[in-house]
Amino acid sequence: MARPIWTGTLSFGLLNIPVKLMTGERRVDLHFRMLDSRNKAPIRYERVNAETGEEVPWKEIVKAFEYDKGSYVVIEEADIAAAAPDHKESVDIDAFVDAESIGPEYFEKPYVLEPGKKAEKGYVLLREVLRRTGKVGVGRVVIRTREYLAAVMPKGDALILVILRFAQELVDPEDYKLPEGKLEKWKISSREVQMAEQLIESMSGEWKPESYKDDFRQRLHKVIEQRVKAKKVVRRKDAPEESLPENAATNVIDFAELLKRSLDKKGGKAPAKAAKSAAKAPAKKAAAKKRATRRPRKRSA
Repeated sequence: MARPIWTGTLSFGLLNIPVKLMTGERRVDLHFRMLDSRNKAPIRYERVNAETGEEVPWKEIVKAFEYDKGSYVVIEEADIAAAAPDHKESVDIDAFVDAESIGPEYFEKPYVLEPGKKAEKGYVLLREVLRRTGKVGVGRVVIRTREYLAAVMPKGDALILVILRFAQELVDPEDYKLPEGKLEKWKISSREVQMAEQLIESMSGEWKPESYKDDFRQRLHKVIEQRVKAKKVVRRKDAPEESLPENAATNVIDFAELLKRSLDKKGGKAPAKAAKSAAKAPAKKAAAKKRATRRPRKRSA
């Protein structure tokens, strides 16, 4: 069973939904080791001082940024720790935007958000509201020590978290030589357009990702299998799952109240029905508690 990368919360407004961040991709690449062709011994990579030629132990290695050729600024571990974000093990949604407004060039890596203990209600609430409104949540997430831009969106019964590229990481297509103008400029006839449309129509179908296989990897894997005689397999036993964070916002009263307070904080107004039910619920709960604690009458002999 897959282990979570971390367990934490998905936050928007005043609502906090306990979640587990699970990997959303499976690496199937073949990894190769380099061997000495003379005796087939593995080749080691050693940390060698460029001036003395001597091997450098890990404890003597420091990180540095080369700001100019041959000029470095040494970065201490304390500097990295100070620059690290404070909100770890959380997905903090800053805004909700139209799903279609994010271009495909921004999407980088998928993860799956799995609800934590007693968090199914909030999980489903966010998932279905995102689906109804056509919105995605955009915010920040810390994975290990780095902070990323991320989008939270519904997919089937899941909430998917996709790492987004920052704008400065993208190359503007206008930096390249691209053919400008429309069909007429390039002397493309209507017949050519019609034939191209017919070709596309004849090749059109449903998107079935499972029908596309990595043929190169499969062929190479067969070659490896043919050359392997017998080999034992060592399997690592997964450690028990970590305890999940508890969260009080798992009932109707808490959700209605927190949503109302979040709307008030943002300057919006809660629906009248939701606000009314949130106000009546505590009164009903108090009345029920009072009836439960009332002492029974004594029966006459």
